[in-house]
This record gives sequence, C-alpha cells and structure tokens, in this order.
Amino acid sequence: MTEKTHGLRDKMNQIVFEVHRDANRIQVARAIEELFKVRVIVVNTMQVKGKRKRRGRIVGKRRDWKKAVATLAPGEKVEFFEGV
Repeated sequence: MTEKTHGLRDKMNQIVFEVHRDANRIQVARAIEELFKVRVIVVNTMQVKGKRKRRGRIVGKRRDWKKAVATLAPGEKVEFFEGV
C-alpha cells in the first residue's frame, strides 16, 4: 500500500494488486469478484521490471512482477483495505 494506491482507491474507486505473471485480465477480475464480493468493471495490467541492485561490486536484479489495477463499480468497496 502506497500513497499513490490510496489516492486511486479514494478518488477513482480502484484497487491495486500484485498478481501471478501468467494471469490475464479476465482471471484477475473473476478472482477479485469471488474473493471480495464486489463487481469489477475493468482491469488494467502491467509488467513491472525488477530493478538492478548493487551490493559493492556484486550486481543483482530484483524479480519481475505483474501489477493489476481493478476499477470497481460505483458504490462498491473492498473492506479488506479500510484499516490499512
């Protein structure tokens, strides 16, 4: 949870998840609807590349991951994130 994701939740009624790299938009939408009992209008996904990190002269890389931004129907809320 970042400040940017809090802003998306409050202003645009969107929630952000890290999802499996092989999951598509339809699978993500169905999973969110089933888990949180809300209606999802649209899901946008993006591939996030892992950052390169150095520790002295040893160079490494963080893992790549997939991010999903789900837009909920008007009036829908996910109570899971209310206390965060």
